[in-house]
Amino acid sequence: MTDVKASVEYKIILDDNSFLLDNKKYQLLESILNTGSLRESAEVVKISYRTALNYIEKIESNLQVKIVNTSKGGKGGGGCTTLTEEGYSILKECKKINAIMELHRDVNEIESEVLAIDEKKGVMTIGFTNLEVNIPLNRSYEIGDKILALISYDNIFLMLTPQKSSIRNIIKGRIVEMKLKNEIIRVKIDVGGILVYSDITLSAEKELNLSIGKEVYIGFKAMSVATLKF
Repeated sequence: MTDVKASVEYKIILDDNSFLLDNKKYQLLESILNTGSLRESAEVVKISYRTALNYIEKIESNLQVKIVNTSKGGKGGGGCTTLTEEGYSILKECKKINAIMELHRDVNEIESEVLAIDEKKGVMTIGFTNLEVNIPLNRSYEIGDKILALISYDNIFLMLTPQKSSIRNIIKGRIVEMKLKNEIIRVKIDVGGILVYSDITLSAEKELNLSIGKEVYIGFKAMSVATLKF
C-alpha cells in the first residue's frame, strides 16, 4: 500500500491564488508551530536553512500572503519564527485532510457517473459498469458528472441472500480472494467486473461459511458513500 503521508500533496487555495504544498513543506510548517524556530525546523525536516527560507518565500509568493513572522533572538540566537494566522489556517486545513485520509485509508474507490437526481427524495443514482446504486444527493453535481465513490471496507456488509433492512444498496457478487489481517478477514468480491473489498470478523466469516468462488451479496448504506468529483 502506498505511504499516503509520503506522497500526498495539498492544494491550497486563497482567493484566486493556489499552491501545491508537498509533504516536506507541510512538515516544515508543522515544525515551526512546535519549535518556534525556522533553523531548528529545517533540521527536523532534514533540509538546509536556505532551502527552508526558499520554501517559505515560494509559498508566500504564490499565495500572496505572509505565512510566518520572524523576530530577533529566540532559540539558539537564530531568531524566533511563528506562523501567522494565514499560515496556521493552511496547516490546520492540511491536518484535516490528513485526519480524513487516515479514517479512509482502507477504502474502495469506484469510478462512477451520476445517472439520475431526485431532489424531492434527496437522493441521486450513480452507475458503474452495469450496476446502479443510490446515495445522498449532492446539489453541486449534475447528471453526467464523473465522480469517485468511496466506501470503507468495514462499511461493506456480506450476506448469503438479499435481506430487507436499512441497507439501501444490495448487489450480487462472487468471492475471489480472502486474506487474514490482524484478526480480520479481508474479502475481495467481484461485483459485475468491479473488485470490492470488505473487512469482516473471524466469527462472521465462520457463520457465513465463506470460501473463494462462493456467491454472496454485498450491502452498504447510502450514507456510507463519500464522493469526489473529477
